Amino acid sequence: MSADGIDLRHVPRHIACVMDGNGRWARARGLPRTEGHAAGEEAMFDTVEGALEVGVRYLSMFAFSTENWRRPPDEVRYLMNFNERILSNHRDELHEKGVRIQFAGRRDWRVPRRILRRMDEAAELTARNDAMTLTICFNYGGRAEIVDAVRSLVADGVEARRIDERAIRSRLYWPEVPDPDLVVRTSGEFRISNFLLWQLAYSELIFTDVLWPDFRRENLFEAIREFQRRERRYGGVRT
Repeated sequence: MSADGIDLRHVPRHIACVMDGNGRWARARGLPRTEGHAAGEEAMFDTVEGALEVGVRYLSMFAFSTENWRRPPDEVRYLMNFNERILSNHRDELHEKGVRIQFAGRRDWRVPRRILRRMDEAAELTARNDAMTLTICFNYGGRAEIVDAVRSLVADGVEARRIDERAIRSRLYWPEVPDPDLVVRTSGEFRISNFLLWQLAYSELIFTDVLWPDFRRENLFEAIREFQRRERRYGGVRT
């Protein structure tokens, strides 16, 4: 679990993770899909600790998408209870480490009220922490976020000629959070899957074959090393 080879002066300010492969991990072991989600809990928090270790300021994790409601009802119920348990079990630990917890996504009728209460409790408890901001994307979809931003503009009566990128960005769920420098997706899939669509315009993308339950901070460190080997030009050219 060594961070050797990482230039700590140029660590990505914001890393986002698509935590994929829980189901395949479980299937390969003859286990129910829910066991894969449970195994992913350790991966999630080892990754958080690794990000803290090297000085990442923002970490966003895709926990439950707007499309995940299409999964079998038993799995959806499990994921609701699982995410509630994560908040209950790790909220105080993250608070002690100085992590600010916030949530991105729709707070609609599909999310149980008890989950919303746990989310609010975690956000309120950790609101003044500044070691790192952990954004848990729950009932989140990139297209939904953009739609909600546009609806907000319409509701505010903003004239069409005044709508620009800045106006839209100001109405995203967390406009003050910088765009991700690096996005890591596990399990060998090469898709964005409706994650942070507005924010990923110039993010570096890294795809790994590692299934999420097997992902650890060393895998995060390797992704950071790869990030540091790349040249970021933001549409320009090197001079």
